[in-house]
Order: sequence, then C-alpha cells, then structure tokens
Amino acid sequence: MDPIIQTTKLTKIYHPGKNSEVRALEDVDLIVPGAGLTVIYGPSGSGKSTLLALLGTLERPTSGEILLKGVPLSRYSDAGLSRLRRTTMGFIFQSFQLIPRLSAWENVAFPLIPLGISLTERRNRALRLLEEMGVADRKDHRPEELSGGEQQRVATARALVQDPEIIIADEPTSNIDAEAVDQLLAIFSRFIKRGKTVITASHDPLIREKAHHLFYLQKGRLVSP
Repeated sequence: MDPIIQTTKLTKIYHPGKNSEVRALEDVDLIVPGAGLTVIYGPSGSGKSTLLALLGTLERPTSGEILLKGVPLSRYSDAGLSRLRRTTMGFIFQSFQLIPRLSAWENVAFPLIPLGISLTERRNRALRLLEEMGVADRKDHRPEELSGGEQQRVATARALVQDPEIIIADEPTSNIDAEAVDQLLAIFSRFIKRGKTVITASHDPLIREKAHHLFYLQKGRLVSP
C-alpha cells in the first residue's frame, strides 16, 4: 500500500537568484505512512511551516515532488489542487484564522459552502461538531467573544467539518493553555482511530510524546535529532 504522503527531494526557494533568496527547504525526503500523528519539529525558521504549506498544497515546490496516495501533485492544475483541498484536507492554523464577522457555527460551516451543501445541512453539521468539541453553548458568539481555547476548538471543528482524510495543523497549541492542549490531543486521537492522518508542526513536548512518526527539521533539511 502506498503511503498517504511521500516527498522526494522537495525543495522550496523564495526569491531565487536574488539577494533576498531564501532556501526554506532542500531535498526533503519524507514518508507519512498513513493513519496516525506525524509531528514535524525543529527550531524557529527551520522550514516547518513551509513544509506544511507544501504538503497541504497551499504552495507549490520549487523542485522535487509530492505524492498523495501515490499520485504526483504536480499533475494537478491550481483548480484541481483547490478541489483536492476541499475534499481531502482540513487545516488548523497557528492564529486560527476565524472570520471575525461570522459566528462560531458559521465559521465551522464555511468550508461547506463551495460544496453546494444546503444551509440547513451546513448548520446541522457545524452544531454537531461544536457539541462534540464542548462549545455548543458558544455557537452564536463571534471569535472576539471566545477565549483562546474556545477559538482553537472552533478552528478544529472547521477542519473536521468536511470529514477530511488529513488534518494539517501548524503549531496548533501555541496560543492555548494546558487543558486545551489535552482536549486537542483527545480530538486528534478520536480522528486517528477512524483511520485518518494528522500532520502537525509543533514545539510542544506533549504533542511530540503522542507522535507515531517524528521528523526533525534544521535549516530546511531533515536530520537526525
């Protein structure tokens, strides 16, 4: 069986050939076997966020290849990658990136709009997930009315609302307290038990302790810790 994600000589260079050139990643060979928690860690500036952006198809590599279940992502057009993200991946961003003018349930339901799902079904799915996350009573509150932990749980519900195969999470515990970290790990555990994959960049030792697969990045390269 193919790994869910595999990279070969993955390289990302910003501003190539200019004085401002940044070699964010170089020749990264990475295998994510499948269901489980994959943690990428390393010092600030090592390329963790860049790697997640490439794996999540939010950016394209300068060179090298990414295979998703054996299929090269380079075969996809930009529109094709956008469809792939909508159906296959959920994202939890470091700063949550909730939409300020929308309520909690509307933020959770937002990724379903391009899929043509009815308002009633979008709301029902969002409310079920907010209940599972323990924040159903905050469903009508806007992001600025929520604590950091509540925002994180809303952002996690949004990542799950399409029932993706893969969650990609960039430093998901950096803005929450220890109790919220435990809750997030419990959510990840339930997701993984359903045969799903979580890929996260994290400095948090609690997350690294739970990892099924660990990768250490330093100066844009995978190295032994």
